[in-house]
Amino acid sequence: MPTAVASKLNAAHSGTYKLGDLEINRLGFGAMRVTGPGIWGEPADRDEAIRTLKRLPEIGVNFIDTADSYGPDISEELIHEALHPYGKIVIATKGGLTRTGPNQWTPVGRREYLLQQAYKSRRRLGVKQIDLWQLHRIDQHTPRKEQFEAIRFLIDEGVIRYAGLSEVSVADIEEASKYFKVSTVQNKYNLVDRASEGVLDYCAAQGIGFIPWFPLAAGSLAKPGGIVDRIAAKHKATPGQIALAWTLKRSPVMLPIPGTSKVKHLEENVAASDIVLSDAEFEELDAAGNAEATNG
Repeated sequence: MPTAVASKLNAAHSGTYKLGDLEINRLGFGAMRVTGPGIWGEPADRDEAIRTLKRLPEIGVNFIDTADSYGPDISEELIHEALHPYGKIVIATKGGLTRTGPNQWTPVGRREYLLQQAYKSRRRLGVKQIDLWQLHRIDQHTPRKEQFEAIRFLIDEGVIRYAGLSEVSVADIEEASKYFKVSTVQNKYNLVDRASEGVLDYCAAQGIGFIPWFPLAAGSLAKPGGIVDRIAAKHKATPGQIALAWTLKRSPVMLPIPGTSKVKHLEENVAASDIVLSDAEFEELDAAGNAEATNG
C-alpha cells in the first residue's frame, strides 16, 4: 500500500477540527458509495460494504457523511447495522432530495417533508439527536424562508445538533445564517474544480467547516508524466492520494470525505493523511490545478 502500513493507518494524522463541541479528525468518510449502482438499492457486495464501515473506527475515521437519499435509506441503515452504538463517531446526514430511480435526484424543500425526513433519519440511525443535518439542496420551488425555518425548528426541538448546507453560494450562507448557525458547507471542490474557491475562503474566515465532495479528482494532471503523477512517484503514492493531500493542506476548515465500498480503497485514502507536501509542491499543484480549472 502506498505511503503507509495498514496497521499504522490513522485518520488523526490529517489533523482535527472542532464542530461545535464535537472534535473530529479532518479526513472523514462519505457513505454514498456503499449503496448500489446509481446510488440506488443494496450494494453489489453487502458484506464488503459492512466490512468497510466497520474498518472506519479502527483507522481513526470518526466523521461519516451520508444522506437519506443514498439508496434511498440504505446508507443510513448500513451505518446503523455496522457501527451502532457510535461512541465518539460523528454521523452527519442530509435531507431534501427525493429519489425515483437510479441517478435521479429531485429537490423538495417543503417544511413538512424536511421535518419528516429528519425524524426518519434519526430513527434509522438509532440516535436521540443527529449530530449534523444538512440541507442537501435549496429547493428553488419552495420559499427559502420555509426551508430555513424548518431547520431552525429541528434545532430548537433537539432533533438535530448542528446544521449545514450543500451546494450553496456565499449569499445563500448569509441568508440562511439569519435563521440558524451554519456549521458546515458541502460543495463540490477538488484540485481541478475550483468553482467554490470563494465559498471556501468565506467559510475559513467565518469558522465554518467546508466538506468538499469529489475530493480525489485530478483531471489530466494525473496523466503519466503530469505534475500529480510526478509528485505521486516522489512520495510513492497514488495520484488520488496526492490530490487528497493537497485538499487537506489547502485549508484548516477542509473536511474531505472520500467514499468507497471497498476496504482496500478506504485504507488507501486514509494513507493520504500521512503525506506531507512541501510548500513548493503545494504551490505547484495549486497553480496547475487553477490553470486546469480555468482551461476546462
